[in-house]
Amino acid sequence: MLGLPKGSLEESTIALFGKAGWKITKGSRSYKPSIDDPELDGRFVRAQEISRYVEQGFFDCGLTGYDWIVENGSDVVEVCDLIYSKATALKSRWVLCVKEDSPYKDIKDLEGKRVATELLNVTKKFFEDKGVNAEVEFSWGATEVKVPDLVDAIADITETGSSLRANNLRIIDTILYTNTKLIANKAAWEIPEKRAKIETIALLLQAALNAGGKVGLKLNLPKASLPKVLSELPALRKPTVSQLSDPAWVAVETIVDEKLVRDLIPTLRANGGEGIVEYPLNKVIA
Repeated sequence: MLGLPKGSLEESTIALFGKAGWKITKGSRSYKPSIDDPELDGRFVRAQEISRYVEQGFFDCGLTGYDWIVENGSDVVEVCDLIYSKATALKSRWVLCVKEDSPYKDIKDLEGKRVATELLNVTKKFFEDKGVNAEVEFSWGATEVKVPDLVDAIADITETGSSLRANNLRIIDTILYTNTKLIANKAAWEIPEKRAKIETIALLLQAALNAGGKVGLKLNLPKASLPKVLSELPALRKPTVSQLSDPAWVAVETIVDEKLVRDLIPTLRANGGEGIVEYPLNKVIA
């Protein structure tokens, strides 16, 4: 039984599983997806709740943010990191923000002030650890619009900071870095068959993420040009070189960052490369 995050991560999670080899389909109002694997069943629920359901055993494993594991105090197995999000492949962070023109410069300036956040327990502990007494209240959403009229500051999540800047907010401290994790129920993890399946899911999801931004590249090359090309050609380890039927030619194949291809192809062509083919990747297991 697999817990899948509903909401902002929903579509990117379905796409990630697709690259990993599992087709997940669901209706627009359905919480129960169809997965093309008879060993898997699942539900879409809010990421904020998944770690609790995994801990309690309703889910054998699930995908949720590290922030919600900490917020819920969930006792689960953290199987692997899966750094992806709705828009980027960056870690997110929970930050303490005030209005750009606010007189508050750091957390100590919020002594006795009111702070709104969805990450209630973590934020309260952050203030306690800093020795600052503030009134931290739960926010049901649209937190960024509450300052300064309703609260003095907010704790909110950001990837790039663009939304905060658009709302004229200034970061004064970082509370927590977070990313998606695959987690498992402790009892399920001790069952060999379930553990093997969870480890397979982890392996293939990580492989799908590793393939992001990378492409395969293959070409035929005069053997005499091989030393120069190999000195400039990046690869996960070493490019694969195969002898062609013509002893003066070799075939070269490698995996490279997609952003490098635009510079590599002219170089390969200038060194006699022919039949240059770039192809997409679904999974890369290093």
